[in-house]
Amino acid sequence: MSIREDIRHQFRTGNVLMQLVYINAGVFVLLQVATAALWLFGDGMLMNLVYGQLSLPADVYALLYRPWALLTHMFVHRDFIHGIFNLLWLYFAGTLFLNFLSARQLLSTYILGGLSGAAMFILAMNVFPRFTGMVGATDAMGASAAILALLVAVATLRPDHMVYLVLIGGVRLKYVAMVLVLLDVITMHNGNGGGHFGHLGGALFGFVYGARLRSGQDLSIDLLSPFRSIKKWMPFGKGPLHVAHSKPLTDDEFNHRRKVRQDEVDAILDKIKQSGYDSLSAKEKDTLFRASKDV
Repeated sequence: MSIREDIRHQFRTGNVLMQLVYINAGVFVLLQVATAALWLFGDGMLMNLVYGQLSLPADVYALLYRPWALLTHMFVHRDFIHGIFNLLWLYFAGTLFLNFLSARQLLSTYILGGLSGAAMFILAMNVFPRFTGMVGATDAMGASAAILALLVAVATLRPDHMVYLVLIGGVRLKYVAMVLVLLDVITMHNGNGGGHFGHLGGALFGFVYGARLRSGQDLSIDLLSPFRSIKKWMPFGKGPLHVAHSKPLTDDEFNHRRKVRQDEVDAILDKIKQSGYDSLSAKEKDTLFRASKDV
């Protein structure tokens, strides 16, 4: 299996969290490679234009000309340390989130948290006198607001849940969230004030979302529903419809099919022990994935 096929397989069979990680990592690597390539040819202006189109402008009028930035900005990282740091925090916060909530809720919280951060960023840049004269030249990018929304949502829902941090040990989740929010507040004056407001916007959505969940109200929305509806009515990719009528399986037939499937899975597991997971074909990985869903 080629690297490209393996990545496609991992993306297709992974959960929503891993898909978000892959999207963020893929965009990050692609833009970094493009930046390095253009640097070699002495052209850095083109990448400035690309980042400008993908990042969120503080100027409302500029946003009217690139509304897609409301979504794209939360998947773009220009600085290497910023990108790696956010990928690690996304995996950490997303894993915690999935311990208590669903993948649908995770995707919704990520996107809505990112949008809340965008709204807070634009509002702060256009309201506070400190940012006067900076609006037209200020953009925002990064997944920090969306990640904080995930973390604060879980911390609000399960404040006393223990997490174990390197060099620190066990800490209640509510304290982790409080420290991160406090850092944004007390470091705001040191630079990137608009960005810190964006983080706080994501955290605010996470708090409201978690608080409403504790009261029995789920504010999440199914963001993939429109895409499933479109796919359902697409004429291409579907063969002619065949209606088959089959009689129910007998106990012997059912047990025989189950044994065949189990033998196939056992053979794949033996292959993993001998040669490792990477030695599996795409079909074998699909078989193993489907078997894990049936458990």
